[in-house]
Amino acid sequence: MTSVWDAVIGQSHAVDRLRRAAADPTHAYLFVGPHGSTTEQAARAFAAAMITGTDDADTRDARLVMRGEHPDVIEVQRTGASIAKEQADAIIERAWRSPTEAAIKVLILHEFHLVADMAAGRLLKTIEEPPPSTHFIILAESVPPGLVTIASRCVRVDFRVITDATVAAALVADGIDPQAAELAATAALGDLDRARVLATDPALAERRAVFANALHHLDGSGHRAAELVDQIEAMIDAAAAPMRERQQAEADELTERIARYGERGSGKTRLEERHKRELRRFLTDELRAGLATLSAAYRDAMVAGRISPDDAARAISAIDDTAAALGRNVNSALALQRLVWSLPLPG
Repeated sequence: MTSVWDAVIGQSHAVDRLRRAAADPTHAYLFVGPHGSTTEQAARAFAAAMITGTDDADTRDARLVMRGEHPDVIEVQRTGASIAKEQADAIIERAWRSPTEAAIKVLILHEFHLVADMAAGRLLKTIEEPPPSTHFIILAESVPPGLVTIASRCVRVDFRVITDATVAAALVADGIDPQAAELAATAALGDLDRARVLATDPALAERRAVFANALHHLDGSGHRAAELVDQIEAMIDAAAAPMRERQQAEADELTERIARYGERGSGKTRLEERHKRELRRFLTDELRAGLATLSAAYRDAMVAGRISPDDAARAISAIDDTAAALGRNVNSALALQRLVWSLPLPG
């Protein structure tokens, strides 16, 4: 039997807890872990186990849940820079609707670490005391101050960063060459989803070298800075080709199902929105990984005496600020240009 938990990698402690909880779930769970630590897969697996009463991934309901298409498992993604009041009101309305097919309804709230304080306040009562048929699974990369009160009303389940060795082993199990799997695992920084895209990317080593050697490419001129930014953007865009191919295959499969059974309830809009989020997240994470390589290059240059400690500290601070800003819906091209033009040069 294929299990719904098969997609949850490197999180045996969390899976054990959730397997036991699925038989008699409480009203709300908070999954805390970094992106790529398979919290999303765990949320769907847990929802499927609650809906079906089994770990069997081959049942109709389980297949729909794991694809994000079950009418009684509602996945909510933020529509702006944060989950705001209007979106909170929509979540409350959905929570109070009766299930369509199953005995219960599950709401999976993504990226809840980005909830606005006002939205969190409006959601508190519903999450604390939802209708008996409604259960919440809340996903967050951290628990900021505005989320503490809601967190106290939930059962918290922590997800660890997946080790490079575990990521590499998962890639090898997918049929990836061990050497390519090791390189992708190291570059993915514990993000299994991203590692699966990078594993089939022949230009990964070249991209890392471009960032590592960036401070030697620059000469203080706007021309060289713009040239480097254009090169980086082109390489990162090309890196997303495997993801785009996978998304196209999923879209083609859905189109075939629609041709057979009709578009009603097909989940077409949800799939298109998920693809946009996945692509945006991959491009952002790839740029962040490159900036981490660039930051390491400045530390190495400082140790080697090629750049002063003050200049290295200033560069690393600017790189860190840019990486942090990428999560706030900034224009990545402009942010990268401003950074590159401001970087101190060796000597």
